[in-house]
Amino acid sequence: MNTFHLTVASPDGNKFSGEIIKLDVRGTEGELAVMAGHTPFVTSLVESSCFIHFDDDTTKEACIKGGLLTVGKDSVTLLAGSFEFK
Repeated sequence: MNTFHLTVASPDGNKFSGEIIKLDVRGTEGELAVMAGHTPFVTSLVESSCFIHFDDDTTKEACIKGGLLTVGKDSVTLLAGSFEFK
């Protein structure tokens, strides 16, 4: 399975850094799913749950309080007002 690098940061510091297969988040325009090879873009995020999917078929859920998502060619950065794993 194709993976990409995700970095999650908040004002409290780095919250996550690692290889994942999929990220589900809610942007201001609706639900987003990001996978390896996604077209680069930048969008704002709303308060919601997000889901981080790993290549071992596990998923971690986290709560975010708004933020910014930057999708690049080989990596994704999520800057959140706050970020807490459930």
